[in-house]
Amino acid sequence: MSSFHVIDGKIAQGVVAASPSTIMEIVRDTYLRHSAGETVNPNSYFLRFPDKPDCRIIALPAHLGGEQPVSGLKWIASYPPNVGRNLPRASAVLILNDAETGYPFACLEASQISAARTAASAALAVETLAPHDGPRTVLFVGAGVIGRTVSDFLAARDLDVKDCLVHDHVEGYAQTFSTYLRDTHGWSARYEPDIDSALATADIIVLATTAPAPWLCDEQTLRPDQLILNLSLRDVHPTVMINCHNVLDDLDHCLTAQTSPHLTEIEYGHRDFIDGTLAEVLRGDVVITQDRPTIFSPFGLGVLDLAVGCHIYRAAREQGQATEIPGFFPELSRW
Repeated sequence: MSSFHVIDGKIAQGVVAASPSTIMEIVRDTYLRHSAGETVNPNSYFLRFPDKPDCRIIALPAHLGGEQPVSGLKWIASYPPNVGRNLPRASAVLILNDAETGYPFACLEASQISAARTAASAALAVETLAPHDGPRTVLFVGAGVIGRTVSDFLAARDLDVKDCLVHDHVEGYAQTFSTYLRDTHGWSARYEPDIDSALATADIIVLATTAPAPWLCDEQTLRPDQLILNLSLRDVHPTVMINCHNVLDDLDHCLTAQTSPHLTEIEYGHRDFIDGTLAEVLRGDVVITQDRPTIFSPFGLGVLDLAVGCHIYRAAREQGQATEIPGFFPELSRW
């Protein structure tokens, strides 16, 4: 491996926008390969700061096997105070390593990759777990990048949307997102300040907030036919989790770091509330019924970042948009 390329966020964003259905199929295939043991996905490492307890930088190392094996690391920072600075909460880079030599061969801006693989997981869960195909009301709780990207992936798969509700602590963000949904996807969309009413109305609930602790609790009304996409992982109280069907992307990874499933395990002392993984549902090994609401909690596996990142890398190289850094490795011979 003698070359090193950099792919910026605008290029990554363009590839994602041009290929949401392809990315969904990549995510589906990666989930199945991960379930079959064709990956290495260690626990994420959380770098935390005593003076900034709400901030963290996370390292997600991973290896994806198969015909085109690759290793790599996503390094993603989550700084909620950035929202008050008019900056996105998260920033990230992805390093891709050659599986044969270990040499890194690319660095990609990865906030777009993170959003895309999360949105692809969410849209795949809707296709796999949502109970009916008719017109549906979608509630977006949190009007940030993740929510917007989820809407793009749902639209790319022609989800039949009857109505969109948007709830955010900042009304201006919710109004802007509602306008985006109307103008970009042609969906009926409006800001909904009453979260309890919105939760009772929606068929699909997209939780994409920066909440540090659970707020969706027993006081809110949920229906047995609802699908809740627990993308921010900390919004749902254990007393709600325990009474729902629960599908994860990976058991051990999701039951850590004070996620809602992890808090539920701690509260009740068992994992019996978990039905299985999305891969098991895709294979038909697990069947989800409609006697209770269904919650999908994707921790976000590093192998998904690798798979989507490689897709973006190859597309950028083919389109001549990747920037090569000559001489990045000063010595490539031992003699």
